[in-house]
Amino acid sequence: MHRLAVLSFRYPKIILVCWAACLVFFGGYAHSLPSVLQGHGLDPEGSFGTVRERLDAGFNRPAEPVVLWFEQNAPGPKEEFRAYIRSVLRNAEGLPGLDRIVSPLDQEEMLRSGKAYALLDIRFTGRNEQEVLGELRGRLPAHPGFAWKLTGKPVVQADVNEASERDMRKAELIGLPAAFLILWIAFGGAATALIPVVLGMVSTVVSMGIVYWIGMVTDLSNFVLNVIPMVGLALSIDFSLMLVSRFREELSCGRAEPALRFTMRTSGRAVLYSAGCVALGLLGILFIPLPMFASVAWAAFTVLIVSVFLSFTLLPAVLSLLRTRIEAENAARFPVNGGRFWHRLSAAVMKRPLRLALLAILIVFIFILPVGRMKMAVPDAASLPEGTESRAAAERLAVRFPSPEATLLLGVKEAGAHSGQRFDWQHAYRLYQRLQRDPQVVRVDSVFSRLGMNGEQLSLFLEKPGVRHEAALLPFYFHQNQLVMDVYLRTDPDSEATREWLRKWEAAGNQEQIPFQLGGEAKYRQEVYDAIFTNLHKVLLFVLVTNFFLLYKAFGSVFIPLKTLLMNVLSITASFGLLTWIFQEGAADGGGSIAIMIPVFIFGLVFGISMDYGVFLVARIAEVYRQTLDNDYAVAAGLASTSRIITSAAAIMIAVTLPFAGADVAGVKQLGTGIAGAIFLDATLIRMILVPALMKLLGRWNWWSP
Repeated sequence: MHRLAVLSFRYPKIILVCWAACLVFFGGYAHSLPSVLQGHGLDPEGSFGTVRERLDAGFNRPAEPVVLWFEQNAPGPKEEFRAYIRSVLRNAEGLPGLDRIVSPLDQEEMLRSGKAYALLDIRFTGRNEQEVLGELRGRLPAHPGFAWKLTGKPVVQADVNEASERDMRKAELIGLPAAFLILWIAFGGAATALIPVVLGMVSTVVSMGIVYWIGMVTDLSNFVLNVIPMVGLALSIDFSLMLVSRFREELSCGRAEPALRFTMRTSGRAVLYSAGCVALGLLGILFIPLPMFASVAWAAFTVLIVSVFLSFTLLPAVLSLLRTRIEAENAARFPVNGGRFWHRLSAAVMKRPLRLALLAILIVFIFILPVGRMKMAVPDAASLPEGTESRAAAERLAVRFPSPEATLLLGVKEAGAHSGQRFDWQHAYRLYQRLQRDPQVVRVDSVFSRLGMNGEQLSLFLEKPGVRHEAALLPFYFHQNQLVMDVYLRTDPDSEATREWLRKWEAAGNQEQIPFQLGGEAKYRQEVYDAIFTNLHKVLLFVLVTNFFLLYKAFGSVFIPLKTLLMNVLSITASFGLLTWIFQEGAADGGGSIAIMIPVFIFGLVFGISMDYGVFLVARIAEVYRQTLDNDYAVAAGLASTSRIITSAAAIMIAVTLPFAGADVAGVKQLGTGIAGAIFLDATLIRMILVPALMKLLGRWNWWSP
């Protein structure tokens, strides 16, 4: 890659033209990226999806309906409320993509004392959800005595997408100027400081354009909208910072091209190994079989590849064109090789390594303590800010019309498979009784409870001519020899007790005379939880083992990779404790739990990203050690010469990720806070104190290799 960098340095105008063409081409598609994002991407493969499809097809229960919530503002005649509902639903008819309406006027359990809801089955295929929902809102009439609100998963997801776009714009408006200010302080010159910022912007725009085309051929989670700028700015700016700082250092000692060659052989090599660590961290995420994780991994991987190519092509070209200006700014008030503060810090760490190491470990473990109390949950409407229409309506709906935690679908073969056979109502009734006796079950809704009949009575009742037209409840619970039972549980849908109950009954379903499958919101959450946590050991094993061998190849040592991996795990775990304290234990409004995908994303992203300056620090120490074979001097000199750059790199990462802590979407807020917290701890306690202290204590063992 250093040859490519030298060629770019020699022919800068050609490189600039090529990247300008890429920027124009891909930039034209970057703004359209939100249009190809499909949803959250937490779609597990299990019985939940099968049950949902069959309830949608045969039981008049749409899979992901738009929920239209009705509320009577003041006491009044029931018929007036019914007339208002009828009028609103009549206006909704004819909406493009509207397949059917499940009305509370036809399903009495959907209407109770001035409150009601209707289900609108809208197909959004190939159309903008916001536009369709906007047209729906425009059709629905207002009335002073009544109110309506829209909610349901499609509406919540549309609100999340809209909020994510706002969050991205706000974060960029704050993060880019902050990064430029940090670089200006670090380099002492505007031109040099502007280079990493420009590369970060180019990386983000080009990556978004490429990911748009990826989204044209595969489903992508809306989460990539925040991950791309977060990762793109952090990686590109940090890679550029390391290379530019080393180039300035070497430029002060000689001519430009030899300075670039030496920069690429030293810091360029460190950047490549850093990029390798990031890539392995992202590839580890792919072991979790959920579309959201694949989307984020491939989007971030795209950003990584673009950032690396920018660092070895566009950056050398810009350095070539601006080398005169860079030479002039080399006399900035902040010296290239670090200031007195960093030399004093280095001397203090080398003088009292054991004491400072123990102090740093103690502080890190204080942050780690809350991790044991971390509660994770699948994000829902509560992820949106309070007062958002879809969240408010969802909360009112849950209070007045609570949904069943689980749904049992008996007779799980394809519709009509039991034609010519009588449904075994006696067996179904015995199963209904078993469910009712279960200590964890509050109640079971079914044809047995609604019609007040046992299996034998119901079997005789159904043999009467025309009975299916007389019993309006039957199509909601029974269709083509398939029976539905709605189960309400005492425990929280995200609790381990609920997950164990679902696993127990799922195992029992395969042994029944009439087999059944489980669906419902709690089943969905259990499948998401299991998809993540049954594969988490694969993620950890892959990332740790592959990073160990990569770092071993980089430094030719056993203990340096082990120590580096341990330090990364410590800082990431400490950030989990910080998240728990902030978002779960009352310090901030995070919904009382951590979004279930956030710890995995923080691990995958931070593990690689924080390697940037971790590898940069150790590479500089190793470089000095190879020249002097003096471990203490190498650690002190490496720490003193890289501390300012590492601090600047960490500050930039925090500057471009921390603004997401002010996001409207709880998951994005938690991701930004977690990454910023992990980087802060890693760059201060870990890299500046714990790593050099341990390297001092280990002495020559740092460089031991079998």
